[in-house]
Amino acid sequence: MKAIGIDLGGTKIETQVFDDNWSVVARQRHDTPRDYADLVRVVVEQIKWAEAQANTDTPVGIGAAGLINPHDGLALTANLPATGKPFPADIAAAAGRPVTYINDCRALALSEAVFGQGKGHRTVMSVILGTGVGGGVCVDQRILQGPTLTGGEFGHTSAPAHLIAQHYLPIRQCGCGLMGCIETYIAGPGLQQLAKHITGQDLTPRQIAAARDSAMAPVWRVWCELTADLLHTLTLTLDPDMIVLGGGLSRIAGITDDLALAAKSAQFAGFDSPPLVLAQAGDTSGARGAAYAAWQAQTA
Repeated sequence: MKAIGIDLGGTKIETQVFDDNWSVVARQRHDTPRDYADLVRVVVEQIKWAEAQANTDTPVGIGAAGLINPHDGLALTANLPATGKPFPADIAAAAGRPVTYINDCRALALSEAVFGQGKGHRTVMSVILGTGVGGGVCVDQRILQGPTLTGGEFGHTSAPAHLIAQHYLPIRQCGCGLMGCIETYIAGPGLQQLAKHITGQDLTPRQIAAARDSAMAPVWRVWCELTADLLHTLTLTLDPDMIVLGGGLSRIAGITDDLALAAKSAQFAGFDSPPLVLAQAGDTSGARGAAYAAWQAQTA
């Protein structure tokens, strides 16, 4: 077997085992625990299960939401119960083996740049729209990473003041501790909050999307404007060959068309926006990226 990849998000844990051709030969999904001790335990159980499927000494990669401080190894996670904990070290100790740990959004970017929609392109950017919002950048099939390890935390840039004022939206504190992060408006829970604020209704993202041409049209329009503003900012910053969308919200039918139209309105008049495409491996593409990163680390 080639490698084991674990995609660890705020809602679900997807574990995949890859053969020498990078095809998935076994996979398993588990809900993400809300307690730290349970989280470590479940991740280790996933590793043990995957090792049994591989039946060989196989590198393990974990792509997880949040950041790891390069100075002390402690986690900062808006959507996992691991902030302030030595999360990667605790997993490795409990599993009794080394693991490669990277941000899940960067793992998705790597997966799509090497194997998926971005194959053959030089600069590939990923944006995950799910329980949280994040992303990553790959240049020449390598993750673009700097000394602070924070590059790609797109969800924690500030929401656009003109749209917040135009739609009379409240400023909320983000799970990261900052105020007014764009994640608080365009992640799944943010979309629900928009619907509550604009219509007074408590609806799930799926329900909102289903009614986006009728009762939820005002909510969907505001969400698309806010998300397109973020995409515009990323385009101005890096001008990627393409932007790959992942995460639970990316499964909404027609989302790339709606966002592409909104992104065109956000862009300078007469200028193009980079193509928006869905991750080839869907909302679990990060598992493949994490596995590939682990394989890279072992063969480096």
